[in-house]
Amino acid sequence: MPAETSQTLDRGLNVLEILAEHPEGLTVTELGHKLDVGRTVVYRLVVTLESHGLLRRSGDGRCRLGMGLLTLARVIQPLVRDASGPALRMLTEALGCTSYLLIADANDGLVAVVSEPNRSDMHVALRVGTRTPLEGSAGGRAILAARTAAGRTLDPVWVMASLEGGTHGMAVPITGVPGLEASVGIISAREIPEAEYGPRLARSAAEITRMLK
Repeated sequence: MPAETSQTLDRGLNVLEILAEHPEGLTVTELGHKLDVGRTVVYRLVVTLESHGLLRRSGDGRCRLGMGLLTLARVIQPLVRDASGPALRMLTEALGCTSYLLIADANDGLVAVVSEPNRSDMHVALRVGTRTPLEGSAGGRAILAARTAAGRTLDPVWVMASLEGGTHGMAVPITGVPGLEASVGIISAREIPEAEYGPRLARSAAEITRMLK
């Protein structure tokens, strides 16, 4: 005899699994098509998951995974730190500027890991936990570029940005890790030599991607 299961819970978990495969987000209608259930049922699931922070709806009506999943799975935080920390440290030492890992939460970016140079008279300080709109940082713009590309490889793979306060940024999106929208970036008070730093940053992003898979 098959084990008795909860249909509602099963559908809710299916919603999370589907969104993990679609970091660009899906509308309620699109979720309904994938689940093969009516819009009303999906809407109730979305509202319930959203109330627990497991799902976020952005201004364009698309549903994405919420940061509440990180609260439930606290092991993910040290995993992300352990996976990205060494690569960020090497990147910082090689380039002499602050490097970081940014994770998307709907239309905001959350700084998850930071590495600042130990021997630098002039570098930009960045705090773990800082939240800014994606448009406000090179890391966030790299994530937006990856969303627009929808699986296609960016050319070049890095994004440059001149930021408020005269700072400069460069970032490469993390792609190919199911359920994770993130980027690896650097920020500097000096202009960033794109041709020199871009490939180095891309290699670090590729290494962190491998560690997170």
